[in-house]
Amino acid sequence: MNFNIYLDDETGEQLNQLARRAGESRNALIRQAVSDWLNRHVKPQWPDEVLAFQGMAGMPRFEAGRDKLKQPMADPLA
Repeated sequence: MNFNIYLDDETGEQLNQLARRAGESRNALIRQAVSDWLNRHVKPQWPDEVLAFQGMAGMPRFEAGRDKLKQPMADPLA
């Protein structure tokens, strides 16, 4: 897929210099930057196998033991 982007002169020159130093093309650096940004900002998704998990036969549901848990201690820093 192709896109056109417009950069200010200073940013474009910085990109050119970095591409030369790195021995990469400007497009390769932009692809990597966009990929990194997307990986940081896309909401993580559980795999389908985890979302479809219904529990194991013969095992109590996790919530079944909730009433047996100790109450949390008061936070001494609060």
